[in-house]
Amino acid sequence: MPAVHDPSSDHLFVRRFLIGLLLVGLALLAWHLAEVLLLVFGASLVAVILRAIADPIAEKTRLSSRLALLVAVLFVFSLIGLAGWLFGAEIASQASTLRETLPAAWKSFEERLGDTQIGERILGALRDAAKDGGSVASELGSFALTFGSAVADFLLVLVAGVFLAAEPRLYRRGLVKLFPRERHDEIASALDNTGRALRKWLLGQLVSMTIIGVFTGLGLWLVGVPSALMLGLIAGLAEFVPLLGPILAAVPGLLLALLAGPETALWALGVYLVIQQIESNLVTPLVEKKAVSIPPVITLFGVLALGVIFGVLGVLLAAPLTVVIYVLVKQLYVREALGEATHVPGEPGS
Repeated sequence: MPAVHDPSSDHLFVRRFLIGLLLVGLALLAWHLAEVLLLVFGASLVAVILRAIADPIAEKTRLSSRLALLVAVLFVFSLIGLAGWLFGAEIASQASTLRETLPAAWKSFEERLGDTQIGERILGALRDAAKDGGSVASELGSFALTFGSAVADFLLVLVAGVFLAAEPRLYRRGLVKLFPRERHDEIASALDNTGRALRKWLLGQLVSMTIIGVFTGLGLWLVGVPSALMLGLIAGLAEFVPLLGPILAAVPGLLLALLAGPETALWALGVYLVIQQIESNLVTPLVEKKAVSIPPVITLFGVLALGVIFGVLGVLLAAPLTVVIYVLVKQLYVREALGEATHVPGEPGS
């Protein structure tokens, strides 16, 4: 007796094929729009920061959510304006000095390094790595040409972040509805935990950045390194990129110190090493008690992977993106899909 063909099996196959095709198309679209998606994520970070300020204001003053957000925005801009009024002229002066002095400092470093055979090989490798045979200083100059585009992206992220902070529940509901109805509660819980984890991580980073920036600037000033205030600001901002940021932030400081003399360079190196020890053994453990702790290996490879995939913007946002991925994987995959008991950062009471 011949087998009876079931038309429903063809329908199921076509449906699965179309769903697979749709997923592939969405993945390709996301790849082409990677920079836009990163900017959206940056705007989400701004929204998290603003809500972290606005929510306590709303609770203590009984203002509406939007009025509390307005107060938060005014507070942030007032704080930035006050800092600019107090330190703006000095920072601008030191930034100008830094920009003018770094090429001479790099040239001095090349001359000192070129006196040895190993140093000459290192310089040769650096020159080969630079585009069109240019020096590292020229590469930094070409990178500075993108400053205008970076400012435009920053303003876009800032404005979009304000809009996201004004109606967070609206965008949260819209994102949840992209998933099947039976998964809505699960997805909503994961998003809430992610938001709380990001808020804790950002608070911890702000504390670390402030401490490292102040101590670096003070230490370099005490040992006589030029533009110590600007170098401290660079060190503080670089803390936003864990592990790699502090190493890169030390380069301009050591170059300027070397221009002042080998003894000053050794003192500057000591300042950076001592501050990193303070960060590793004192600041980080204290911050991690209140903030989100991510295993260092995961953070390191997260920074490297997102940097390779998305470039400079991926490196800048790698740490908070790693936090988001870490929380979602632990809750949606390890706990929900695999059924394993695990602690999820950002859960109430964690």
